Amino acid sequence: MAALLAAAHDRTAAGIAAAVSHRIRSGALAPGSRLPTVREVARELRVSPATVNQAWRALAAAGAIVARGRAGTFVENVPHPPITPAGGRYQRLHTHSDNVFRIDLSRGTPDPALLPDLALALRTLSDNGRIDDLSATYLGVAVLPELEVAVRADWPARAERLTILDGALDAVDRLLTAHVCLGDAVAVENPCFPPFLDMLARLAARPIPVEVDESGMLPDRLAAALANNAPVAILLQPRAQNPTGASLTAQRVRELANVLADAAVVAGSTPMIIEDDHSAGITNTPLRSLATRLPGRTVHIRSYSKSHGADLRLAAVGGPATYLDPLIERRMLGPGWSSQLLQRVLLHMLTDDTAHATIANARAVYRTRTDALRKALSHRNIQLPRADGINIWFPVADENAALISLAAAGIKAAPGGPFAVNDHPATDHLRLTVAALPDSEIATVATHLVTAAQAMPTYRRIRRL
Repeated sequence: MAALLAAAHDRTAAGIAAAVSHRIRSGALAPGSRLPTVREVARELRVSPATVNQAWRALAAAGAIVARGRAGTFVENVPHPPITPAGGRYQRLHTHSDNVFRIDLSRGTPDPALLPDLALALRTLSDNGRIDDLSATYLGVAVLPELEVAVRADWPARAERLTILDGALDAVDRLLTAHVCLGDAVAVENPCFPPFLDMLARLAARPIPVEVDESGMLPDRLAAALANNAPVAILLQPRAQNPTGASLTAQRVRELANVLADAAVVAGSTPMIIEDDHSAGITNTPLRSLATRLPGRTVHIRSYSKSHGADLRLAAVGGPATYLDPLIERRMLGPGWSSQLLQRVLLHMLTDDTAHATIANARAVYRTRTDALRKALSHRNIQLPRADGINIWFPVADENAALISLAAAGIKAAPGGPFAVNDHPATDHLRLTVAALPDSEIATVATHLVTAAQAMPTYRRIRRL
């Protein structure tokens, strides 16, 4: 009882559940162990019985404990992750609009007109007979050997394992599922890509917010997260961070690596590092990866959806065998491998001069459009830091009022709320995707954005009068 209570530093329901879960996974609470009663725990922790009941329900839903009536509550043999509703923040981010908006800045996706021609790639492969050169079998290799060679040629560091998965989100989801358990802490960027937070919620893991600036995670905030929460994983986007557009610099990589090295020495904290390079190909910033300094702890993900086409559904994933082998082995019981036909199409695009030129043009156009909107806003006294990729993180006085103001002008933007790790962020923002914003609309959009940035709810206006 004393050890159980000592582990519960966080006296919320989630904190109590996490402490009990940690002791179960460590073996300190063996299967079949009887837990203290709800009233005993509540009295010792000085919390309400309702709080403990909520923690017990979370553990029971995860399959970690089982109630046996008057006999008491016991540690179950095999804890399972809880089943929670899908969607969450991601659904809030992409609401149905029935195409009522003249301009849509909410999507977070590239301009389809700037993607390489997938049909041309298929025709080229068909004409030279290579489309028929498919040797995949149920016991064959999961990665096309020629594609692995091409990908490894410019990988940020030597990868002990390299595999191909069905996009960056598939890769992140499989890594978290394989290595993160109920109650575990995971350090994430704040603001954070909403699907990452939804994944952690489904695992009943605890996202630990680490604030970012234009160079990525702040070293002192990461140090505090490591010291106070002992996260089992760190999830970050090394460039064109969604939603802020921030990119790691060489100096910031050194600082973060030093923080992680110090934490390993002082507290034995060696979390897995997951890097999601989701916009490789269309970013102007050179890749700065923690894998260059911590290759034994970093899993790097390179997605080709935004550069080569979302329907390819492919991402390369490289890193230590200890992290990737469980994922690869488990995947063999399901899909087994990503389509070698799609892998061959990607290989063609990675080595084709026409595809290279198309992607280079897209990269230049995206930079021109984001710079043009930033410049138009600057002329209207709104200064934004230069960011990479296709998104702009736009500060507003009130999120809902700003969305309504833009909607009245026929413009749709993404709310900033779903990106906030905490339910009540200190400042409100919108995410603006300018990938497909026509040059002819930039000035008009900037004018409406200025109005939206200042918009306030009616009740606040009345209170100020």
